[in-house]
Amino acid sequence: MNLKPIKNEKDYQLAIKEIERLFDIQNNTEELEKLDILTTLVEAYEKDNYPIEPPSPIASILYYLESRNQGISVFIENLKCQGVSEEIINTALNAMTQS
Repeated sequence: MNLKPIKNEKDYQLAIKEIERLFDIQNNTEELEKLDILTTLVEAYEKDNYPIEPPSPIASILYYLESRNQGISVFIENLKCQGVSEEIINTALNAMTQS
């Protein structure tokens, strides 16, 4: 595959296949440089064509709790220790249950 800008889905798929082929390449080779350039091109294409929206605050909190095996009650107690008011906590909990 010749290195060239990724302008459409066909170019993108070809670049992905080439990256997969080069994935286990040896260090300090021309092929490694090609892999580096291809991944940069793919990242740029994906940024423009497949943007990832940031998660909602609720999704962020739920992920945080899940990833730490932490229950909501422990999380709420930590918020209170940080000075977050009951009113704000209750407003957030109401918003979460209505989503």
